[in-house]
Amino acid sequence: MKKKKFDLLVVGLGPAGMAVTAMGAAMGLKVLVIEQNKLGGECLNVGCIPSKALLKAAASVHTAGHLSKFGINAQLELLRNDSMSVVRGKVDKINNKKLQKTFEKATIVKATASFVSPKEVQADGQIYTAKKIFIATGTTPMIPPIAGLDQVPKLTNENIFDLDEYPKSLTIIGGGAIGCEMAQAFARMGTKVTVMHKDAHLLPLGDVEAGELLQAEFAKEGIEVYNGASITKVEEVGGEIVTHLGDEKVVSERILVAAGRFPSLKKLNLDAAKIKYSRSGIAVNQHLRTNRAGVYAVGDCNGLALFSHAAMHQGMLALMDAISPLRLSFLKRKKYLVPWSVFTSPEVAQVGLDENQAKEKGLKFEVVKKDFADYGRLVADGAPEGFIKVLVSKTGKIYGATIVGESASELIHEWIFAMQTGKKMQHIMMMQHSFPTVSMINKMVAEQWMMGKMKLGFVQKMAKWLV
Repeated sequence: MKKKKFDLLVVGLGPAGMAVTAMGAAMGLKVLVIEQNKLGGECLNVGCIPSKALLKAAASVHTAGHLSKFGINAQLELLRNDSMSVVRGKVDKINNKKLQKTFEKATIVKATASFVSPKEVQADGQIYTAKKIFIATGTTPMIPPIAGLDQVPKLTNENIFDLDEYPKSLTIIGGGAIGCEMAQAFARMGTKVTVMHKDAHLLPLGDVEAGELLQAEFAKEGIEVYNGASITKVEEVGGEIVTHLGDEKVVSERILVAAGRFPSLKKLNLDAAKIKYSRSGIAVNQHLRTNRAGVYAVGDCNGLALFSHAAMHQGMLALMDAISPLRLSFLKRKKYLVPWSVFTSPEVAQVGLDENQAKEKGLKFEVVKKDFADYGRLVADGAPEGFIKVLVSKTGKIYGATIVGESASELIHEWIFAMQTGKKMQHIMMMQHSFPTVSMINKMVAEQWMMGKMKLGFVQKMAKWLV
């Protein structure tokens, strides 16, 4: 069989694969993409994009519900019943000819890819080879080994957006980003939601106080949370799902599993290429190269950071490395921070270390915290719930920032930039922020840190001497 040759071969057209493909094609390289499902991968089709659309719809229903209490007919049932089809419509609108045109210079093969050698990939009976190969197959939902869970009908992020009706009750296994976002969205649509997970607090990757504040807000909306839950069995009884927590039982109409992800590697036949991998993902070095020359693994499939923005960034860095004659220092992965955001209400965002992580590293730091309720703009907006917390050294070096509240996912970027470029609290304080923007609270927390320094005895003595 005659091989078809390309400059770049990309397996998977999710966020990482899209970055490699778009940049490579723009450079005039001959690019082949092999994708077994839809363009855009998990994020666009069954992940971060439809979940945001659903959260937006749920927020509208939530607001309409409040208005209806005052006799204002906001067509609540119409909003609720039509919301999931609206979500699917928005995804279809994004995934249209305009987006597909972005990749028109690349050759796209809709098939399953598998290696036949370190430099050859087979798809739909054809052998392809390329100067550089990028594996970007992402992840799939992990189903935890709970007795009976594999025997019951269940939802994951891959099929939850196919629902046409909201269940009367829903049990969610998992207290991370997907579990929390879906918990609030479904609760606001009228579903009785119960969240259970094995960790000590919601959003276990983040700050304890952030998880506790989110749980308090969930309680106001009728969402029940079981932290540190030990699920012993799941079974279907009379068309309902029964989840056993020791002697306690939680009965619901449906169950959603949001308990983590694992790399999609099964069909790749990596052994044929002698590419090293484990249950965590494909092994890569700081340049995102695998152990096979010319083969990269980018995005979730390498297990480094399971976020779409990290995948896009890795795709960009890997391609830059692939076309670079030198190992440029700015391409080193370790220099780039990976933030994360959860789009609940209130939002939660974090970059760098939280308090427990900083203590584990033996760092000497102080916590500077500003409550949203202390800033007039956020009170005026009706969004006083939340806080910004920054971990700082004596000299103003920033170790990490956690934000809970209105626009947290936007506010976090100032702290990412400061930390990544080596800026300190002084730099945040000295930058004028337009008043009364929400981002003024970033400056306010830096000012609070500096005011603390002004209370030091030697500073006050010096001020009296100099004035």
